[in-house]
Amino acid sequence: MEVSTYHTHTNFSDGKNTNEQMLKMAIELGMREYGFSDHAPMIFPCSWAMKKEATQSYKNIILDLKEEYKDQIKVYLGIEQDYYSIPASGYDYILGSVHYIEKNGEYLPLDESAKKTRENIEKYYDGDALAYCEDYYKLVGDLYNKTRCNIIGHFDLITKFNEIDPIIDTTHPRYVRAYTEALESLKNTPVIYEINTGAISRGYRTSPYPNDNIIDIIASQGKKFVICSDTHSTDSIDCNLESEKERLKQKGYKYITDLSEIL
Repeated sequence: MEVSTYHTHTNFSDGKNTNEQMLKMAIELGMREYGFSDHAPMIFPCSWAMKKEATQSYKNIILDLKEEYKDQIKVYLGIEQDYYSIPASGYDYILGSVHYIEKNGEYLPLDESAKKTRENIEKYYDGDALAYCEDYYKLVGDLYNKTRCNIIGHFDLITKFNEIDPIIDTTHPRYVRAYTEALESLKNTPVIYEINTGAISRGYRTSPYPNDNIIDIIASQGKKFVICSDTHSTDSIDCNLESEKERLKQKGYKYITDLSEIL
C-alpha cells in the first residue's frame, strides 16, 4: 500500500483498540508508515481526550512498538493537539485541530451532533451560523501559532453534519471569506494539510475534509497533503485512502507518503 495514515486513535483517547492492535492491522494492510496521534489532554474536563497522567505511558508504549516492529513498518509518535489542549512536547509530530469554540466562557463542541450544533448557533450566535463559522476559522488560522503543528487536521470539521443536516451555506461569501482568510494566515507557515476520510467511515459524510474548493486553494499555495483515515478502530484504518490518493494524482496535487519529508 503506497499510502500510510498519521491521524489515528487508540483506547488511550476515544479509539476502540490498543496501540499494538492498530499497528498490527496497519502491517497486515501493507502500510509502510503509521503515526499514532491520540487526543492530547484538554485544558478542561473532556471524556474523549487522553488523561494527563497517561501521556508518559502512551509515549513509552509507542516507542516500544517502534523498536519491536522497525523491520516491518516505520512508526511515528504523534499527538493530536487541539487549540484548547494542554501544550504538548516530546513528539515526532503534532497534528493541529479545532474541536471547540470558546464563547462567553463556554466551550462549544463542533462535532458532537447536528442537534447540538444547531442549539449552540441559536443560543450563542442568535441563529447566525456564518458568525459561528467565522469564529471557527479564526482559530484554525491561528493553529500553527498556537500549537506549532506539522499537519492541519480536518480543516473544515465545522461542516461535519452538513450532508445529513445542511446547517451551513458553504457557498456564502462570508463562509468563503472565513476559510480563505484562515488559509492565508497559514500560507507562510510550514504546515501541510490532511485529506481526512474519518467522517466517511463513521457515516457522516460521503466526501473527505476539506472540500474541493479548499483543496484547490491549498494546492495553489504550493502546499502538500497527507492522506489520513482519522481511524478509531482497526476496521477503518485504510478507509478510502487509495481512492483519495488516485484523486489527488488526477488533480496533479502533491501528497506525502514519507513523513520524514516535513520533520
